[in-house]
Amino acid sequence: MSRQQTALVVEGGAMRGIFAAGVLDAFMARGVTAFDHCIGVSAGAVNLAAFLAGQQGRNHRVITDYSCRPEFISLAKFMRGGHWLDLDWLWEITIRECRLDLARFAANPVPLTVVTTRVSDGQAAYLKATVEELEQQIKASCSVPLAYRDFVRLGGEAMTDGGVADSIPVRHAYEQGARDITVVLSRPLGYRKRAPRLPALHRYLLRQTPALARASLARHQSYNDAIDFILNPPADCRIRLIYPPEAFRVGRMTTDSARLEQGYLMGWQAAQVYLGAQ
Repeated sequence: MSRQQTALVVEGGAMRGIFAAGVLDAFMARGVTAFDHCIGVSAGAVNLAAFLAGQQGRNHRVITDYSCRPEFISLAKFMRGGHWLDLDWLWEITIRECRLDLARFAANPVPLTVVTTRVSDGQAAYLKATVEELEQQIKASCSVPLAYRDFVRLGGEAMTDGGVADSIPVRHAYEQGARDITVVLSRPLGYRKRAPRLPALHRYLLRQTPALARASLARHQSYNDAIDFILNPPADCRIRLIYPPEAFRVGRMTTDSARLEQGYLMGWQAAQVYLGAQ
């Protein structure tokens, strides 16, 4: 009997990615890297890039230091017409001061799929990460519409946050042949995403990109569909979950150092429980 294909799927969530950073650092500390396929969205894609490059601690540093600086998160800058989440600044400084190890990433045979959303049609794009484009691919996946006022272009195509079209790409992992799937969530189990409270405002703010507006308004449906798939997988598929406890208090824009450190340790501890159950 042939061995089942394995996949590691990591959700995004901006600063909530600190939980997955803890999980993946614990995996690296224990030498657990043998997945056949990795698939990441937004902060999840960044976490997986460092995981596949063998850089334990790299994303903890990015989230708890660089991402907390006012040069990155600034509502005041946003109100003046700039970015709320300035990915241009964040990418420039982290590439300069704690860049992903692209050589080690390239040498790792495990493929990484980075999920983005095409602005033109609002559909998910599942991009095979390449060493030449990795940094731009993960930047595109992290670029939250409106909070980051630009779109990253890949191959001439405008891309945005992968979470808009497919926040938890577990079904894609299954369709690619994985039958033993580990999913790292960034919210406690039981969370269900709600429909936007002000859909008309949503449509207005994204009026220049109507397909993206439609995808954004339907985001809760695709998210909840993924949760349903996870809780009721096909008979030939095993899904293992790693998720934050109810006490997890990190939100998309949290910069409180104590909460972030606690969230990281929660991820580390959750990974120990997962590894102990293997």
